[in-house]
Amino acid sequence: MFDIFDVISLFGGLALFLFGMNLMSSSLEKRAGGRLKGLLSNITSNPVKGFLLGVGVTALLQSSSATTVMVVGFVNSGLMTLGQSVGIIVGANLGASITPWLLSLAGVEGGSFILEIFKMSTITPIMALIGAVLYIFQKKPAKRDTGMIFLGFAILMYGMEAMSGAVMGLRDMPQFGEMISVLSNPIVGVLAGMVITAVIQSSSASIGILQALATTGKITCGIAIPVIMGQNIGTCISAILSCIGASKNAKRAAMIHLSFNVLSTLIVLPLYYLIYHLAGFTFGDLFATPVAIALINTVYKLISIVVLLPILRWLEPLSHLIIRDSATDEEETLLDERLLKSPAVAVAQCRAVTVKMAEMAAGGILDSLRELGSYDEEVADSIIKAEDKVDWYEDKLGPYLVKLSAQNLSSADNAQATKLLHMISDFERISDHSVNIMKSAEEIHEKKLQFSSEAMRELNTMIDAVSEIMSLALASFRDDDLNSAVMVEPLEQVVDNLKDRIRLNHVKRMQTGECTIELGFILTDLVTNLERVSDHCSNIAGYMLEMSDANTDVGVHEFLHNVRNGDTREFNDYYDYFKVKYRMPENV
Repeated sequence: MFDIFDVISLFGGLALFLFGMNLMSSSLEKRAGGRLKGLLSNITSNPVKGFLLGVGVTALLQSSSATTVMVVGFVNSGLMTLGQSVGIIVGANLGASITPWLLSLAGVEGGSFILEIFKMSTITPIMALIGAVLYIFQKKPAKRDTGMIFLGFAILMYGMEAMSGAVMGLRDMPQFGEMISVLSNPIVGVLAGMVITAVIQSSSASIGILQALATTGKITCGIAIPVIMGQNIGTCISAILSCIGASKNAKRAAMIHLSFNVLSTLIVLPLYYLIYHLAGFTFGDLFATPVAIALINTVYKLISIVVLLPILRWLEPLSHLIIRDSATDEEETLLDERLLKSPAVAVAQCRAVTVKMAEMAAGGILDSLRELGSYDEEVADSIIKAEDKVDWYEDKLGPYLVKLSAQNLSSADNAQATKLLHMISDFERISDHSVNIMKSAEEIHEKKLQFSSEAMRELNTMIDAVSEIMSLALASFRDDDLNSAVMVEPLEQVVDNLKDRIRLNHVKRMQTGECTIELGFILTDLVTNLERVSDHCSNIAGYMLEMSDANTDVGVHEFLHNVRNGDTREFNDYYDYFKVKYRMPENV
């Protein structure tokens, strides 16, 4: 008999199921962070590759909702085009069919040794034991994350077992049979599956509930089919909610997900009943088991893909028809909040945006240095605009990285986020110096001033050195080029020496009347800005080297101090090389 204690067990089991699913999914994502970034880099307009990517990511995350929400974030932030999202969304639908097969272990029966191994009562404690050992006794984050995956799976399966046990009392209740008979109406079945899934926002959980109810022996395959179709529509609610406040294309991505599942139901469900009545298809009269429900779910998804394959290319135009363009332009979205749910991907996106910021800052420096030789007002305006854009990048990246650091990050991603947070400050300061150098060039142009030939040769030597150190620092960050990073610090020491030498020579020229005080102020400002640019390049290269070093607890300034004073042959060789390359003209 089904009583209040069974109700408590049912909802308690559902709570454990949802918690276990969330724990397993987040731990899988954290453990597979590097793979996710690798998969992301292979995004292509090829629909087959996109489909396989959707299947792969969903199989890793064990959640089609997580994948589609991620896709909405990708489209909103410009990481992915709307056309690329179609194949991934379809693949995510199929990838989600793996979870019900795992849950079908609840229906394994038999007395043989092999069947006993695969029973839930056997697998759950084994998974819990393995997970606990890895989480408690292992210190490496990767192994602890693996332990959390096993623990999440064990909790999920325990919740499934609790739900299955709780509903057993329903099999003898006439009211339950009457309620189930209502679901034989396909429209009611679709609506029931859709509403329950939308409420709990997990198709895996709603299918798990259906599999638990199937253990009562009261649900036929014919009843399960429309309910499963409704569940696939209901799971779209996560993507729909996530696109609130997003760009038009992000909303269209969510609409593609919904359209695919709605069209699948509208086509496949009538097709099933047509075959059922015309061909005497008796499969629907059989009582469903957890395995049968997993099979129906997978077959339905495969049939949907085959049936809708000829019209998949029309899903994007359909989304444009439903979500129309407006006259107002939307603000560029570089860092989507939705990506915070996928921290590994969010870190990769932050790095991509920081690369744009770095390239813009470096470009500003090179443009400002060219202004010293030939001043151009249009170039000067572009330098100011670039500096404003770099400031905007910092304003967006800083708060986003702070939020990201509060997420459940792997140790590698946490280190990357922390270093990016420091690096954006250096890139922003480099951009500020580009404006300072440009203003010095503007003053020289407006006042028609001219350095002595000797001062100009010295300044050009320092400009060449700073141009190279800027290129090396940018390459070290953009391309993860540690060889370039190693060369930065020796060159920075040479730049410091050049600054001191230029100042000393300037004082000597002032004493002999070869240079004026006014030009001296401008020269001092220039060499100061150039030297500070090299300092920021040194910080950037230091962060890159520090991240590659095993001792990541050492701060960047202490790390650079160790590099400078380590008396390493590599450092000394590069220092001697750059010292000769950028020797002052008077010493030649």
